[in-house]
Amino acid sequence: MAAMRISVELIPRGEAELLTDAAMVRSVMPQVNAFNIPDLMRFPTRSWDACKLTSGILPASIPHIRAIDIPPGEELPIADAIEAAGLREVLVVRGDPPHDMGHRTYPNSSEDIIRRFKRHSPNLRVYAAFDPYRAGFRDEMTAVHRKLEAGADGFFTQPLFDLRLLEICAEMLHGQDVFWGVAPVLGQKSQAYWETTNRVIFPAGFVPTLDWNRDFATKAVRAIQGFGGNVYFMPIRVNLAAYLTDLLPS
Repeated sequence: MAAMRISVELIPRGEAELLTDAAMVRSVMPQVNAFNIPDLMRFPTRSWDACKLTSGILPASIPHIRAIDIPPGEELPIADAIEAAGLREVLVVRGDPPHDMGHRTYPNSSEDIIRRFKRHSPNLRVYAAFDPYRAGFRDEMTAVHRKLEAGADGFFTQPLFDLRLLEICAEMLHGQDVFWGVAPVLGQKSQAYWETTNRVIFPAGFVPTLDWNRDFATKAVRAIQGFGGNVYFMPIRVNLAAYLTDLLPS
């Protein structure tokens, strides 16, 4: 069985802060072997530029690419920039519409852009998104098959908060290369956000505390390791050291 890959999602607020966060993660979680970085319109640093910076701390840095930002045509300059930065993996998501209506977007599906990446840069490993909350399981698996047909090499999931759901989804994605998402949800406002915006259903015993989330993360990683998956942590709105320190056995 291949060794588990452990990634931590970093927010590219600015170059200095990004490098500080990356160094902090590397210090408090020595098992980490990758970073993944979303492309957020409210910050000036693009995900692939951020990954070029963090690749000096960990070689495996995976930028998120928003499909709706990619202009039509056969050329794919973003793929050239990613390869020039020495990056070997990307995650393609469809992307949420921008708040700034002056930002140009295009009616691409994630499958469109996965296909273009694989045609333009066949050696680039391209991940797609899996979201068990977005629709029914049948619809989500139909989307999974479309993404695989487009050339997806694996998946990043939305964060999960229930070991039973994790096991069900692991059966659904059996045989695929998957990074399973784990994120701390702290406080009732944060819980309400996840329930309203991301349609998450938390288990009956869920408590939005640091202790509950750290305990769940430990159990989830143990389960993921058992079925040969990878994990990524999304430590948003939480002190990185408080959440990640000693989270995994050495």
